[in-house]
Amino acid sequence: MEKPYLRFEQIGMSFRRGQMATEVLRHIDLDIAKGEFVSMIGHSGCGKSTLLNILGGLLQSTTGEVFLEGKVVDEPGPDRAIVFQNHSLLPWLTVYGNVAIAVDKVFGASKSKAERHDWVMHNLELVQMAQARDKRPHEVSGGMKQRVGIARALAMQPKVLLMDEPFGALDALTRAHLQDSVMEIHARLGNTVLMITHDVDEAVLLSDRVVMMTNGPAATIGEVLPITLPRPRRRLELATDLEYARCRAAVLEFLYARHRVPSRAA
Repeated sequence: MEKPYLRFEQIGMSFRRGQMATEVLRHIDLDIAKGEFVSMIGHSGCGKSTLLNILGGLLQSTTGEVFLEGKVVDEPGPDRAIVFQNHSLLPWLTVYGNVAIAVDKVFGASKSKAERHDWVMHNLELVQMAQARDKRPHEVSGGMKQRVGIARALAMQPKVLLMDEPFGALDALTRAHLQDSVMEIHARLGNTVLMITHDVDEAVLLSDRVVMMTNGPAATIGEVLPITLPRPRRRLELATDLEYARCRAAVLEFLYARHRVPSRAA
């Protein structure tokens, strides 16, 4: 039997302060296929970002292990790039420089200077930011900053793109434009994405599956909802789509009526 591309196996996480221990996550089992777009949704404090940080290698789980292509993940690496809600751009570098710094780090030994330049420009073009290459972060909008953060992550050619509420600080219109851009990029690249979100519509629009977390403490996966809507997806058409409405209602019903009790044994 072929091993899953990405696997969370019996992940548990507890934080200790003095004599007090708080169990944040319990018995997280999840397989993600190569090229799949998975969203994780749940109420605040259910450990979504903690789980993403474990996959990113920023935290070590208390129990269990994460496997990527059959290898244990236990430290940060360029095969997993993270896009945070805060763009985290270096203010003294240009748009170009913020992407180039990642490209030089990952490909400095394997690509020539000209190849690295072309690769930086290719990824800026993917997110429609090539025209702003010489601007600094304070000279562009919040949405444009997030585009640069996404370009920087993609430029590392990660095996998994991790997104932690990447559009949460943006206005509704900018958020919609960036969601459309992410769908186009995913369709073009076929990359594997794990996204944390609080937004039900966003989760249903973007995802192949929505992973719904129970409330903390000791949060776990309560239910996983497949989203079988055909791609490409167009938000105006989905507004009156019955299957979209069914998926959206299923997520809302879990979050507000059944979030305390997993649908399977923990």
